[in-house]
Amino acid sequence: MIYISHLDLMLMFRRAIRRAGVPFVLTKGFSPRVKISIPKALKLGVESDAEEMSLWLTREVSRDTVIEMINSELPKGVRLIG
Repeated sequence: MIYISHLDLMLMFRRAIRRAGVPFVLTKGFSPRVKISIPKALKLGVESDAEEMSLWLTREVSRDTVIEMINSELPKGVRLIG
């Protein structure tokens, strides 16, 4: 997974969130997307153990439930930890 670009990583998370059925917020504009933010993009080929991601939801859901739902849809090598 170290050779996946930042934009592909964002796409992977958006797809996993949609597939998991998480109650997400859509961005405004011409092509609405799942509203997530990963503030610091990793360079290609760099491995990381922990990165920050923000996800906006339409209703309150426990953090552990959201993590479990999304992890069930993520590929091997990528996991949400907290």
